[in-house]
Amino acid sequence: MTAFSERLKLLRQENRYTQREMADTCGIKLRGYQQYEYGQNYPTVLGLIEIAKFFDVSTDYLLGLTDKREVNR
Repeated sequence: MTAFSERLKLLRQENRYTQREMADTCGIKLRGYQQYEYGQNYPTVLGLIEIAKFFDVSTDYLLGLTDKREVNR
C-alpha cells in the first residue's frame, strides 16, 4: 500500500466512517473509493484537496510527504 491509501484508511477508521459513507462524501461509487484505499487508483487534485479539507489534514500528510497532520494556514 502507498502512504496515501494507508493514511486515507487510517483517517476513515479513526473517524468511524464506512467506505460507503466516504464514497458518498467524495461523490464517487463505492468501488472507486475502495480503489483509493487499495492503492489501485487515486483522486484528482481537486478530490485530494477535498479529502484533506474533510479530515482537516494537509495534502502533504495525505501523500506521505510529512507526518504532521496540521494544515498551514
